Amino acid sequence: MSDLATRFEQAQSDVKQLAERPSNMTLLRLYALYKQGSEGDAHGDKPGMTDFVGRYKFEAWESLKGTSKDEAMQKYIELVQELQSGAAS
Repeated sequence: MSDLATRFEQAQSDVKQLAERPSNMTLLRLYALYKQGSEGDAHGDKPGMTDFVGRYKFEAWESLKGTSKDEAMQKYIELVQELQSGAAS
């Protein structure tokens, strides 16, 4: 496993230990970066209009289309570090 993948996995653990729950927008950003870093570009059907949460999550992930997995993993790690230090919310 590469160093980046190891740090990505550690960030996934760290985000669950945050002192405060991030804002909904930050949670969406974390979700999208996680999905892009682990699965690549968004795939599958977009959730229907009545599935608001699913639709927002899919759209956030879809907005990262073309971002490499490595770049998404790095951005995820950096965002988690910002949240841990209190620089983001």
